[in-house]
Amino acid sequence: MGEIEEKLAHLIRHTDDLSDVVTAQAARIETLERQVAYLMNRERGREEGEGSIHLGDERPPHW
Repeated sequence: MGEIEEKLAHLIRHTDDLSDVVTAQAARIETLERQVAYLMNRERGREEGEGSIHLGDERPPHW
C-alpha cells in the first residue's frame, strides 16, 4: 500500500508541475497574441498611410 501512495504522490506532484507550466504558457501566448495584433495594426496603418510600396532598389525621382 505504501508503494501505491508514493507513486500517487509523485503523480500528483508531476500533474501540479505540468499545470503550472501550462498556465505560464497560456499567459505567454496571450501576451504574444496581443503583441502580434498591435504590430499588425501598426503595419496596416503604415501601408494605408503610404499609399504605395517603396522598394529599396528604385531610383530616386530626381534621377
